[in-house]
Amino acid sequence: MSEMTIRDTTATIATARLAGSARRGIPAWLRWGAWLPTLITFAIAAALWQVVAWANPYVLPALQDIGGSLVDDAGMYWSNFLVTLLEVVVGASAGILAGFLLAVVMAEFQIIERAVMPLVIIVMVTPIVAIAPALVVAFGFGMVPKFIVTGLVVFFPMLVNSLAGLRDVDQRALDVFKTLHASRWEIFRELRLPGSMPYVFAGLRIALPLAVVGAAVAEFVAAGQQAGLGSLVTTSAAQANLPVTWASIALLCLLGVLLIVLLAVVRRRVLWWSAGEVTAKG
Repeated sequence: MSEMTIRDTTATIATARLAGSARRGIPAWLRWGAWLPTLITFAIAAALWQVVAWANPYVLPALQDIGGSLVDDAGMYWSNFLVTLLEVVVGASAGILAGFLLAVVMAEFQIIERAVMPLVIIVMVTPIVAIAPALVVAFGFGMVPKFIVTGLVVFFPMLVNSLAGLRDVDQRALDVFKTLHASRWEIFRELRLPGSMPYVFAGLRIALPLAVVGAAVAEFVAAGQQAGLGSLVTTSAAQANLPVTWASIALLCLLGVLLIVLLAVVRRRVLWWSAGEVTAKG
């Protein structure tokens, strides 16, 4: 091979490496392949929405009407958004914590699982819309019934995924810990808990959107305080105020998306060592 050919080949390889490094230096969300398909999909959906709204104004409001309602009544939407956010934060936090702690107890003591899991399943298959009025009778017309409904919705997926993660332990690593006479707490702290984190985040990926659904359903069916985006949906729908109805629904969707994005950021920070996603259960 001639000196000129070697020089050309070396230059080509160097150029390719520089181009690859440049591509790697660009954040994934800035690359056109990451956002262009989504943008096209949303543009098509918006165009179809406008066509249907133009042909059936009593079925769907135009997008500009929804945007105008959000701008004109920003204070009303913000106050109701904060109420729903409070229900999601408090209710989901309680449900997630309760589900994880019960999973820890079940993973350590199988007799607890055999005793409690049938009751948990019975509660989970009971329709939330049937439980909510009874919770209002028991706890009054304040926020407590809505917290409980939201917590119940996220409890089961968190319990199932956390329990699966705590039990999915590398048997060889567990044998090493037992050979070293590690205590139950040391095995949990150093082996079970870190290994369960991908499953925990998989459960959170289901639980957080369900928390928004649970809060909205609680506002639909739990009588009492008429505040929150769910209550705004029911009130405006009863008045046939479609722009307010769909603006409230859009804010509920936005809340769910923000929670998913926040979870993705936290997961990337916490599970930097985990290459792939774990399929959620429940």
